Amino acid sequence: LHLADQIIAVSHHTKRTIMRDYDIPEDKIEVVHNSMDRTAVEPLDDTNSYSYLTEMKKHGYKVIVSIGRLTVQKGLSNLLQAFSQVVTREPKSLLLIVGSGELEYELIEQAAALGISRNVIFTGFQRGKPWRDAYSIGDLFVMPSISEPFGLTPLEAIGYGTPALISKQSGVSEVIRNCLKVDFWDIDEMANQMTAVVRSSALQHELHDNALLEYNSISWKKAADQLFTIYRRHLAAVSA
Repeated sequence: LHLADQIIAVSHHTKRTIMRDYDIPEDKIEVVHNSMDRTAVEPLDDTNSYSYLTEMKKHGYKVIVSIGRLTVQKGLSNLLQAFSQVVTREPKSLLLIVGSGELEYELIEQAAALGISRNVIFTGFQRGKPWRDAYSIGDLFVMPSISEPFGLTPLEAIGYGTPALISKQSGVSEVIRNCLKVDFWDIDEMANQMTAVVRSSALQHELHDNALLEYNSISWKKAADQLFTIYRRHLAAVSA
């Protein structure tokens, strides 16, 4: 990092981390936000892999989804604490946690200790159709990460039809305006925002409709153009 002529960070959050942890001057770092390939979002079919959740939704249950590695960085312990408040207020709430990692058994034990085991489903690692269907079955997607350089999963959730609640400590929070945002440590506010979506289908649909407008404007072309501009500037300096 100290030898580099230019450093490119995927978010301002990452830029601040580089400046703080490696003592790099601010003017040496440029931000080019990540994007995603919208053509990679495959069409959904008529049958969802999570038949149990599909049936429960017919009985008025709402589903909150989190997808990612089960590690400390992802903030899932805080999510479980917040979700226990949601269940107290709205018992017909379910939490689907998709992923694997070193905290899996600890999180299962935490759910039991909080008395919400009946409302929390751990699927383990998923890919393909079960992975896509996990996004689409949700009424709300939550990414409660303690720190996330960027974080593509909220964009994937929006692409599969689900609005997002994300931590402010993530790079993607700089890109999406039409989503709910919370500090990862603010368990009470996280619970309040999840409860609001569980209670209001109108809020759920409004969040997603507005987020989808942003999502449809996202393209790797903008990021590529920014990178070309940076490369050309440095090539011109070398040629001079």
